[in-house]
Amino acid sequence: MKKTTFRAMVGTTLAVAAAAVVLPATAGASWYEAAVPAGSGTAGRPTTDSFGRAVDAVLTERTAALLDGSPHRRRAGALASRDVHLSSGLVRSEDHTEASLRDRKKRLRELGEAYTAADTKVKVNDIEVRGGKASVRVTETTTLTYEKIRGNEPATTGFQAHHEVDFTRTPGGRWALTGIRPTDTGLVAVNAPLKAPQAKSAAADGLPVAAPASTRRPSRVPAPKPTSNGSGLNYAAMGAYAEKYWSRYNPAYPSYDSAGAGGDCTNFVSQALKAGGWKHAPGSWDDYRKWWSDPKLGNTLSFVGVNEWSWFALSSKRTTNLSNVWEMGVGDVLQMDFNRDGSKDHTMMVSYRDRRGTPYLTAHSTNTYRKSVASIVASYPRANYFAYRT
Repeated sequence: MKKTTFRAMVGTTLAVAAAAVVLPATAGASWYEAAVPAGSGTAGRPTTDSFGRAVDAVLTERTAALLDGSPHRRRAGALASRDVHLSSGLVRSEDHTEASLRDRKKRLRELGEAYTAADTKVKVNDIEVRGGKASVRVTETTTLTYEKIRGNEPATTGFQAHHEVDFTRTPGGRWALTGIRPTDTGLVAVNAPLKAPQAKSAAADGLPVAAPASTRRPSRVPAPKPTSNGSGLNYAAMGAYAEKYWSRYNPAYPSYDSAGAGGDCTNFVSQALKAGGWKHAPGSWDDYRKWWSDPKLGNTLSFVGVNEWSWFALSSKRTTNLSNVWEMGVGDVLQMDFNRDGSKDHTMMVSYRDRRGTPYLTAHSTNTYRKSVASIVASYPRANYFAYRT
């Protein structure tokens, strides 16, 4: 399918050298492809471009709200054209979103993390027009540059997120952008709004129960993770695999990242664990005590399911729970229960740890590269966290 890509920058703080914001494993990607997407219906090229610019402006403003020292400057409204503008309802919603992101930026600063620059790109994947409604599916690719607070942070962090965007034709013939919905499962992007969790409870039903981990940053740097657990595991290989395939999927495995597939986060982490030495545990595909993936036979639930993986990892003694997320090292796994309902929602792997002990996590669904544990905790202050030493 042909695609159209748009790029926007917010303020002079985003005017950084291209080399400083290149996402790993995306070399050669063009930031602009002059083509109208297939299936665009009655939306011509000018309208398609206007759709892309409007979405790009909104998402870029969200990113800018996280930048340290960046003044709040609303640009999306100013980018209205003859064809497209933001609805008043979306403007109010984005004001609330950006206020929450500035609070997130404050929590990040308190945890010792900040961003100095960012680059947000939007690719229009498809447009469907029916009467006075248009549904636009886009992919956002954002890179944030870490501020050197401690001096040994990695250069950048990045993510790819997918959105479905609604436009409505107004009586005057213009299009109004009325809503943006994320379509990814798992961890939300750092520039995405967060819904308030709803407290629930669930019984463990006699299954292995993971112990929640503290998110409080310790006053002293945690001891580094041993290079081996005595079983021949290669933790560096686990981290290297995660960083190699964070944005391009290994064709040797099935992907569960498509709509309705449930998300690819645990499948991705299982692949990385296997690359670092975890062995298959043969048996029935629906037995959580078994763990394997086969290109012809499929895979066990424990290979791809968040909760099933936890049950296998604990019952097999391949992991132990850590008491604090800051204790994690390369190859360790972090899971989250977003709503504290007793069912875990997302799985990630530590692929990098700086000299001051900060773990950085890489994941699928949303595809994420080296996102610090500080950023995750600041984005999900009410979630339950489960840290596993592999």
